[in-house]
Amino acid sequence: MRPILLSLLFTPILRTSYPISAAIATAGARRFSFPPLTYPDCRRNFTCAAPSLQDFRVIMSDLKAEDMDEVERLAEPAVPCEGEMLGKNAGREEALKEAEEAKKEEEPPLPKLSAAEFRAYNSMAEHMNYFHNNFRRSWTILHDACVNNKRPSNISLKQFITTGLEFVSHLSMHHGIEEQHVFPFLARKMPEFETGRNAAELLRQHREIHAGLVVFEEYLKRCRSGETELELKVLKEKMDFWGDVLWKHLDQEVKTLGAENMRKYWTLDEMRRMPM
Repeated sequence: MRPILLSLLFTPILRTSYPISAAIATAGARRFSFPPLTYPDCRRNFTCAAPSLQDFRVIMSDLKAEDMDEVERLAEPAVPCEGEMLGKNAGREEALKEAEEAKKEEEPPLPKLSAAEFRAYNSMAEHMNYFHNNFRRSWTILHDACVNNKRPSNISLKQFITTGLEFVSHLSMHHGIEEQHVFPFLARKMPEFETGRNAAELLRQHREIHAGLVVFEEYLKRCRSGETELELKVLKEKMDFWGDVLWKHLDQEVKTLGAENMRKYWTLDEMRRMPM
């Protein structure tokens, strides 16, 4: 059947092409034949399931034995990308700090600032430390009560819970203002405030602190509504896992905004026009 169909398809060509007609004429009564067409064998184990649910060893079970090694290799988990490998490297942060310190040692010393110049360059650090001291004070009141398993005698249960919720509100608003207005301005010249995919350490600290604030706030709200009774030991657990990064951040941010660091990036005139 197949040669007949093909001969019908080629009939117009045979009629209009003189060389082909002549070749057929000289062949006499000999039959004009075409090589047989071959088709690939269909695998019997194909499936329409999602790729993540398919077992490629079953699908390719009719492969030759020598091809199975390659199939097994492809079925193995992929090697982790460079970002994942670096993220899991415990010594990465230490190596970066050492490189940063070595770079600082190579930098030539800057001339000594006058008292007026120091005040101008240190103005943002002083302003930031004013807010941070309020956060330190609120944290200490709350955490000391948890450690001693006793509220201060001059604070009622309602006031204590309110103090915790106000701490969450003020710190969240403070970080929001920094990330929307202050940090983008500073990031123009200072890598310490870079945002985005490769955010600087101060921005990563914000994320860790916020994650802790969410857990801390949810518990206090349940206590305020009467859904659960306030237990200071439980509250302490909900503070301890992010307390270290909070205190590190409060100190590190002020130091980064200090006069000796700011003078490396900004002029005195630029300092006077800072958003804070």
